[in-house]
Amino acid sequence: MCRKILTRMIIIDELPFKFVLGEGFRFYISIVQPKFPLPKKITVAKDCWNLYISENNRLKTVFKQPNQSVCLTIDCWTSVQNLNYMCLTAHYIDHDWKLQKRIINFCLIKIHKGETIGRKIERYLLGWEISRVITITVDNTSSNDTAISYLRTRMEEWNLHPLKGEHLHVRCCAHILNLVVNDGLKEMHESISKIRNAIRYVRASPSRMNRFKNFIKEVRIQDKCTVQLDVSTRWNSTYTMLESGLKFQKAFKRLGERDT
Repeated sequence: MCRKILTRMIIIDELPFKFVLGEGFRFYISIVQPKFPLPKKITVAKDCWNLYISENNRLKTVFKQPNQSVCLTIDCWTSVQNLNYMCLTAHYIDHDWKLQKRIINFCLIKIHKGETIGRKIERYLLGWEISRVITITVDNTSSNDTAISYLRTRMEEWNLHPLKGEHLHVRCCAHILNLVVNDGLKEMHESISKIRNAIRYVRASPSRMNRFKNFIKEVRIQDKCTVQLDVSTRWNSTYTMLESGLKFQKAFKRLGERDT
Protein backbone atom coordinates (compact mmCIF):
# COMPACT_ATOMS: atom_id res chain seq x y z
CA MET A 1 0.00 0.00 0.00
CA CYS A 2 2.88 2.40 0.80
CA ARG A 3 4.38 1.68 -2.64
CA LYS A 4 1.06 2.45 -4.35
CA ILE A 5 0.56 5.70 -2.43
CA LEU A 6 4.16 6.75 -3.16
CA THR A 7 3.58 6.12 -6.87
CA ARG A 8 0.40 8.21 -6.89
CA MET A 9 2.23 11.04 -5.07
CA ILE A 10 5.04 11.04 -7.65
CA ILE A 11 2.51 11.28 -10.49
CA ILE A 12 0.02 13.73 -8.96
CA ASP A 13 2.68 16.16 -7.68
CA GLU A 14 4.80 15.73 -10.86
CA LEU A 15 7.90 14.81 -8.86
CA PRO A 16 11.09 13.38 -10.41
CA PHE A 17 11.74 9.66 -9.86
CA LYS A 18 14.92 10.53 -7.96
CA PHE A 19 12.78 12.26 -5.32
CA VAL A 20 12.89 9.02 -3.28
CA LEU A 21 16.68 9.42 -3.00
CA GLY A 22 16.42 12.82 -1.29
CA GLU A 23 17.92 13.00 2.19
CA GLY A 24 14.93 14.88 3.64
CA PHE A 25 12.38 12.41 2.24
CA ARG A 26 14.38 9.38 3.43
CA PHE A 27 14.63 10.83 6.94
CA TYR A 28 10.89 11.60 6.95
CA ILE A 29 10.03 8.00 5.97
CA SER A 30 12.42 6.61 8.59
CA ILE A 31 10.37 8.41 11.25
CA VAL A 32 6.88 7.84 9.82
CA GLN A 33 7.31 4.21 8.72
CA PRO A 34 10.77 2.75 9.55
CA LYS A 35 9.79 -0.69 8.18
CA PHE A 36 9.07 0.63 4.68
CA PRO A 37 12.00 -0.24 2.35
CA LEU A 38 12.41 2.80 0.08
CA PRO A 39 12.50 1.78 -3.61
CA LYS A 40 15.17 2.90 -6.10
CA LYS A 41 14.24 5.48 -8.75
CA ILE A 42 14.10 2.78 -11.46
CA THR A 43 11.59 0.86 -9.32
CA VAL A 44 9.52 4.04 -8.91
CA ALA A 45 9.55 4.54 -12.69
CA LYS A 46 8.34 0.94 -13.19
CA ASP A 47 5.61 1.42 -10.58
CA CYS A 48 4.42 4.58 -12.37
CA TRP A 49 4.35 2.72 -15.69
CA ASN A 50 2.42 -0.19 -14.16
CA LEU A 51 -0.11 2.22 -12.65
CA TYR A 52 -0.52 3.87 -16.05
CA ILE A 53 -1.14 0.48 -17.73
CA SER A 54 -3.63 -0.45 -14.99
CA GLU A 55 -5.58 2.82 -15.35
CA ASN A 56 -5.37 2.54 -19.15
CA ASN A 57 -6.96 -0.92 -19.11
CA ARG A 58 -9.60 0.20 -16.61
CA LEU A 59 -10.60 3.09 -18.86
CA LYS A 60 -10.68 0.81 -21.92
CA THR A 61 -13.14 -1.40 -20.04
CA VAL A 62 -15.41 1.63 -19.58
CA PHE A 63 -15.21 2.56 -23.28
CA LYS A 64 -15.92 -1.05 -24.34
CA GLN A 65 -19.33 -1.13 -22.67
CA PRO A 66 -22.01 -1.52 -25.37
CA ASN A 67 -23.99 1.65 -24.53
CA GLN A 68 -21.03 3.86 -23.59
CA SER A 69 -20.87 6.99 -25.75
CA VAL A 70 -18.21 9.69 -25.58
CA CYS A 71 -17.77 13.26 -26.77
CA LEU A 72 -14.32 14.37 -27.90
CA THR A 73 -12.55 17.72 -27.76
CA ILE A 74 -9.42 18.37 -29.81
CA ASP A 75 -6.87 21.11 -29.25
CA CYS A 76 -3.90 21.73 -31.58
CA TRP A 77 -1.17 24.35 -31.15
CA THR A 78 2.46 25.15 -31.95
CA SER A 79 4.89 25.60 -29.05
CA VAL A 80 7.60 28.26 -28.73
CA GLN A 81 10.07 25.57 -29.88
CA ASN A 82 8.05 25.39 -33.14
CA LEU A 83 6.75 21.90 -32.34
CA ASN A 84 3.19 20.91 -33.21
CA TYR A 85 1.09 19.32 -30.46
CA MET A 86 -2.36 17.78 -30.29
CA CYS A 87 -4.43 16.99 -27.18
CA LEU A 88 -7.39 14.60 -27.43
CA THR A 89 -9.86 14.58 -24.51
CA ALA A 90 -12.80 12.24 -23.97
CA HIS A 91 -15.90 13.34 -22.03
CA TYR A 92 -18.48 10.78 -20.91
CA ILE A 93 -21.21 10.04 -18.37
CA ASP A 94 -20.30 7.20 -15.99
CA HIS A 95 -22.66 4.61 -14.46
CA ASP A 96 -23.36 7.02 -11.55
CA TRP A 97 -24.50 9.72 -14.01
CA LYS A 98 -21.47 11.89 -13.31
CA LEU A 99 -19.62 13.74 -16.06
CA GLN A 100 -16.05 12.48 -16.46
CA LYS A 101 -13.17 13.95 -18.46
CA ARG A 102 -10.00 12.07 -19.47
CA ILE A 103 -7.05 13.17 -21.62
CA ILE A 104 -6.60 10.04 -23.73
CA ASN A 105 -3.74 11.31 -25.91
CA PHE A 106 -1.24 14.15 -25.78
CA CYS A 107 1.21 13.92 -28.65
CA LEU A 108 3.44 15.56 -31.21
CA ILE A 109 1.99 15.87 -34.70
CA LYS A 110 3.95 16.57 -37.90
CA ILE A 111 1.67 19.24 -39.35
CA HIS A 112 -1.72 20.71 -38.48
CA LYS A 113 -3.33 19.61 -41.74
CA GLY A 114 -6.89 18.31 -41.62
CA GLU A 115 -6.30 14.81 -42.95
CA THR A 116 -3.20 14.35 -40.75
CA ILE A 117 -5.24 15.28 -37.67
CA GLY A 118 -8.10 13.02 -38.79
CA ARG A 119 -5.85 10.00 -39.34
CA LYS A 120 -4.17 10.55 -35.97
CA ILE A 121 -7.50 10.67 -34.14
CA GLU A 122 -8.77 7.60 -36.03
CA ARG A 123 -5.70 5.64 -34.89
CA TYR A 124 -6.25 6.67 -31.26
CA LEU A 125 -9.96 5.79 -31.37
CA LEU A 126 -9.06 2.32 -32.63
CA GLY A 127 -6.35 2.00 -29.96
CA TRP A 128 -8.79 2.93 -27.19
CA GLU A 129 -11.53 0.82 -28.79
CA ILE A 130 -13.88 3.82 -28.79
CA SER A 131 -16.67 3.36 -31.30
CA ARG A 132 -19.63 5.51 -30.21
CA VAL A 133 -18.57 9.16 -30.60
CA ILE A 134 -21.50 11.58 -30.42
CA THR A 135 -19.71 14.92 -30.98
CA ILE A 136 -16.23 16.27 -31.68
CA THR A 137 -15.60 19.86 -30.53
CA VAL A 138 -12.83 21.73 -32.36
CA ASP A 139 -11.64 25.27 -33.06
CA ASN A 140 -13.18 27.18 -35.94
CA THR A 141 -10.40 26.53 -38.52
CA SER A 142 -10.56 25.05 -42.03
CA SER A 143 -8.11 22.23 -41.18
CA ASN A 144 -10.50 21.03 -38.47
CA ASP A 145 -13.36 21.01 -40.99
CA THR A 146 -11.29 18.62 -43.13
CA ALA A 147 -10.42 16.46 -40.10
CA ILE A 148 -14.08 16.12 -39.06
CA SER A 149 -15.10 15.32 -42.64
CA TYR A 150 -12.50 12.54 -42.74
CA LEU A 151 -13.66 11.12 -39.38
CA ARG A 152 -17.34 11.29 -40.36
CA THR A 153 -16.58 9.13 -43.41
CA ARG A 154 -14.75 6.58 -41.25
CA MET A 155 -17.56 6.46 -38.67
CA GLU A 156 -20.11 5.88 -41.41
CA GLU A 157 -18.04 2.86 -42.44
CA TRP A 158 -18.03 1.60 -38.83
CA ASN A 159 -21.82 2.16 -38.75
CA LEU A 160 -21.68 2.85 -35.00
CA HIS A 161 -22.47 6.56 -34.69
CA PRO A 162 -25.59 6.99 -32.50
CA LEU A 163 -26.94 9.82 -34.71
CA LYS A 164 -25.52 8.54 -38.04
CA GLY A 165 -22.98 11.37 -38.20
CA GLU A 166 -25.49 14.15 -37.52
CA HIS A 167 -24.30 16.92 -35.15
CA LEU A 168 -20.82 15.32 -35.04
CA HIS A 169 -19.03 18.61 -35.69
CA VAL A 170 -19.31 21.11 -32.81
CA ARG A 171 -17.47 24.42 -33.04
CA CYS A 172 -15.78 25.64 -29.88
CA CYS A 173 -17.84 28.45 -28.30
CA ALA A 174 -14.79 29.89 -26.52
CA HIS A 175 -12.89 30.13 -29.82
CA ILE A 176 -15.81 31.79 -31.60
CA LEU A 177 -16.16 34.27 -28.72
CA ASN A 178 -12.42 34.98 -28.94
CA LEU A 179 -12.73 35.73 -32.69
CA VAL A 180 -15.71 38.05 -32.06
CA VAL A 181 -13.93 39.99 -29.29
CA ASN A 182 -10.67 40.29 -31.25
CA ASP A 183 -12.61 41.58 -34.26
CA GLY A 184 -14.14 44.26 -32.03
CA LEU A 185 -10.72 45.13 -30.56
CA LYS A 186 -9.35 45.98 -34.03
CA GLU A 187 -10.78 49.50 -33.67
CA MET A 188 -8.54 49.98 -30.61
CA HIS A 189 -5.66 47.92 -31.98
CA GLU A 190 -3.06 50.72 -31.95
CA SER A 191 -3.56 51.71 -28.31
CA ILE A 192 -3.63 48.07 -27.15
CA SER A 193 -0.40 47.37 -29.07
CA LYS A 194 1.30 50.33 -27.39
CA ILE A 195 0.31 49.10 -23.92
CA ARG A 196 1.39 45.55 -24.83
CA ASN A 197 4.78 46.78 -26.06
CA ALA A 198 5.31 48.87 -22.91
CA ILE A 199 4.57 45.89 -20.68
CA ARG A 200 6.69 43.58 -22.82
CA TYR A 201 9.58 46.07 -22.51
CA VAL A 202 9.29 46.10 -18.70
CA ARG A 203 9.10 42.30 -18.45
CA ALA A 204 11.93 41.68 -20.94
CA SER A 205 14.63 41.29 -18.25
CA PRO A 206 14.96 41.08 -14.43
CA SER A 207 16.88 44.37 -14.30
CA ARG A 208 14.10 46.26 -16.12
CA MET A 209 11.49 44.64 -13.90
CA ASN A 210 13.39 45.64 -10.75
CA ARG A 211 13.76 49.21 -12.04
CA PHE A 212 10.02 49.36 -12.73
CA LYS A 213 9.31 48.11 -9.19
CA ASN A 214 11.41 51.00 -7.87
CA PHE A 215 9.25 53.43 -9.88
CA ILE A 216 6.15 51.79 -8.35
CA LYS A 217 7.55 52.54 -4.89
CA GLU A 218 8.42 56.10 -5.87
CA VAL A 219 4.87 56.89 -7.02
CA ARG A 220 3.55 55.07 -3.90
CA ILE A 221 1.31 52.52 -5.58
CA GLN A 222 0.20 50.04 -2.91
CA ASP A 223 -0.29 46.90 -4.96
CA LYS A 224 1.53 43.59 -4.61
CA CYS A 225 0.63 42.48 -8.15
CA THR A 226 2.70 43.27 -11.21
CA VAL A 227 2.01 44.04 -14.86
CA GLN A 228 0.62 41.10 -16.84
CA LEU A 229 1.39 40.34 -20.49
CA ASP A 230 -1.46 38.84 -22.49
CA VAL A 231 -1.69 35.78 -24.74
CA SER A 232 -2.99 36.93 -28.13
CA THR A 233 -5.32 33.91 -28.53
CA ARG A 234 -7.09 34.56 -25.21
CA TRP A 235 -9.13 37.73 -25.11
CA ASN A 236 -9.67 37.54 -21.34
CA SER A 237 -5.89 37.75 -20.83
CA THR A 238 -5.90 41.00 -22.87
CA TYR A 239 -8.45 42.38 -20.42
CA THR A 240 -6.18 41.37 -17.50
CA MET A 241 -3.22 43.04 -19.21
CA LEU A 242 -5.11 46.32 -19.72
CA GLU A 243 -6.41 46.23 -16.15
CA SER A 244 -2.91 45.73 -14.73
CA GLY A 245 -1.48 48.43 -17.03
CA LEU A 246 -4.08 50.92 -15.78
CA LYS A 247 -3.13 50.25 -12.14
CA PHE A 248 0.51 51.18 -12.84
CA GLN A 249 -0.12 54.13 -15.15
CA LYS A 250 1.82 56.54 -12.89
CA ALA A 251 4.79 54.16 -12.77
CA PHE A 252 4.83 53.97 -16.59
CA LYS A 253 4.79 57.77 -16.72
CA ARG A 254 7.84 57.86 -14.42
CA LEU A 255 9.51 55.20 -16.61
CA GLY A 256 8.92 57.37 -19.69
CA GLU A 257 10.61 60.34 -17.98
CA ARG A 258 13.68 58.35 -16.87
CA ASP A 259 14.19 55.84 -19.71
CA THR A 260 14.90 57.27 -23.15
